[in-house]
Amino acid sequence: MNPQRKIIHIDMDAFYASVEQRDRPELRGRPVIVGGQPNTRGVVAACSYEARRYGIHSAMPSSRASRLCPEAVFIPPRFPAYREVSQQINAVFKRYTALVEPLSLDEAYLDVSQAPDFRGSATLIARAIKQQIQTETGLTASAGVSYNKFLAKMASDMDKPDGLTLITPTEGLAFIQQLPIGKFYGIGRATEKKMLALGITNGADLALWTEQDLIERFGKAGHYYFNVAQGVDERPVRNHRQRKSLGKELTYQQDLLDHAAIRTALFEIAEQLGRAMQAKKLSGRTLTIKLKYDNFQQITRSKTTETSIAGSDEMLPLIDELLLKTEVGQRKIRLLGVTLSGLDNAKPSETADQLGLFR
Repeated sequence: MNPQRKIIHIDMDAFYASVEQRDRPELRGRPVIVGGQPNTRGVVAACSYEARRYGIHSAMPSSRASRLCPEAVFIPPRFPAYREVSQQINAVFKRYTALVEPLSLDEAYLDVSQAPDFRGSATLIARAIKQQIQTETGLTASAGVSYNKFLAKMASDMDKPDGLTLITPTEGLAFIQQLPIGKFYGIGRATEKKMLALGITNGADLALWTEQDLIERFGKAGHYYFNVAQGVDERPVRNHRQRKSLGKELTYQQDLLDHAAIRTALFEIAEQLGRAMQAKKLSGRTLTIKLKYDNFQQITRSKTTETSIAGSDEMLPLIDELLLKTEVGQRKIRLLGVTLSGLDNAKPSETADQLGLFR
């Protein structure tokens, strides 16, 4: 633990939906869903707090969201508008520190350990940032302040919307101990289910496990789980993030079942990905295909090669090989995706790409 660090995590409140409500006043106070239309195979990209009261959340099928809230307003995403606002927000951040690490268009870490403003008070800096964001964009943000990234991230979600939460070095361990395991940043539903089966229900339970035991059960992620359970997260705030992967995926209007049709569809996605890789002068060593069946079960199959992969010609034989490890032709498929990771010649990027396609 490094109690001298002062980390802020800023998370915009219902960002895409809030931009739409700001730009279209008639939508204010109404349940707004940004994403695919309910009569398509699209998903919810974001939703307003009014929609969340109905149990709607991101990644939910639009058709289900429509059933939960028939009066919801569905709007296709406008990424150019969201990027423009994101640039405004980042300009506010950089008035206080050069150490800004965007995670996506709507959230970022800031290291203000050496910031001179407000006599170095990270809480006052976070409050000033929130006020300036609201003044300049008309939108609200929530902020978390702590001595490491993990706790700052957790804190920003404590009092949404328009919240500001501080977790001091003396409070960190107690906060982690009572935190439900499913709330831990970096622990998804599948890992949560596995941990619950092992009797790990909160941070206190997690802290009882040795690092080696966690590694044996969860692989490399076990290092991370062990450390955060002790309140330790020494990851620095990086103002240039190396891209780790590049991928494309597509949700289909009609389920795919025919093996040849699925193969063709994956080849088309690979060609799009290949063009993107070449435009960015990137290559990778691990190719992953993703399939989502009609019951929403999702699987991935990967292959790592000794030589770099960049164009679709190199991807196609691997896709054929990976398809043999799936139930292709036996189960209906609603979504397909192809990703390359283990990138070479990766260039720093300030924001994560928005590669999802809403159909």
